[in-house]
Order: sequence, then C-alpha cells, then structure tokens
Amino acid sequence: MGAWLVVSIPEGMSISEHRKPDIEGDIEIRLMVDTFYDKIRTDEKLGPIFQERVDDWSLHMPKMYAFWNTILFGGKDYRGNPMGKHLDLPVDSEHFQQWIRVFGETVDELFEGEKAEQAKAAAKSIAHTFQIRMGINPFGHSDRLL
Repeated sequence: MGAWLVVSIPEGMSISEHRKPDIEGDIEIRLMVDTFYDKIRTDEKLGPIFQERVDDWSLHMPKMYAFWNTILFGGKDYRGNPMGKHLDLPVDSEHFQQWIRVFGETVDELFEGEKAEQAKAAAKSIAHTFQIRMGINPFGHSDRLL
C-alpha cells in the first residue's frame, strides 16, 4: 500500500547532510497518508478502532488524499463531514495524543519544510477541535467535558 519517494543526493553530500523534501503535491500527500495509515493499522491503541470502522480501505484512502490536499493546498476534491464520522468513536484524549504522535513522527520521517510543519500543525488543530466537539478534555485528561 505504501508509496516510494526517490530522492537523489548530490555528489559529495552525505545522506545526513541531505535535507528531506517538503510536501509539494499529490505524490507526497499519498506517501504521507499511506505511511501514516500503515502505522495506524498496526498500532495497538488505534488499530482496532480503525479496523472496526473502515470497511474498505480502497475507498477510504482517496478520501484522505483529498482531505489533506484540501488542508495543505486548498484543493476542492474533498467532500465529506469528518466531524460527523468521528462523533461516536469510542476514544479519549489518549487516543488523540497517540494519533498526533504517530502523525507527527510520520511527517518528520519523510519530510521537512513549510508544508510539513503546516501538516503537523493542522493535525494538532484538527485533533483539538474534534476533542472539544466530542466533549473530550484535550489537555491530556481522559475526563469528559460534558
């Protein structure tokens, strides 16, 4: 399911000196989303929730590509109600913290730059908003706000 991103390193430069690419478009978004969901699907805390809720990953992934294209580049292809899809999930603040951690690690492994930072900030903002709307205390406590 994962995609490969091929990066050429200029002659005389080591891998450690080479900067990672930034997220520049559809190819990088696919790589980010595919890598993230590969990790989520095997995550001890988050995997069971996603496996129970996502019936067909081949239908889910294009929605996620479009969603992140909209977030990062203002794309117009995403159609959906992400909040509505998450309202009844059996999650607490620990689940959201894990989601943010895995997302941030994924972006940092693959990319660096302005769009990479924007993606991580957007993920944190989305998680915070979802928690507030779901009545979950987003400040690290499992207590419900409502």
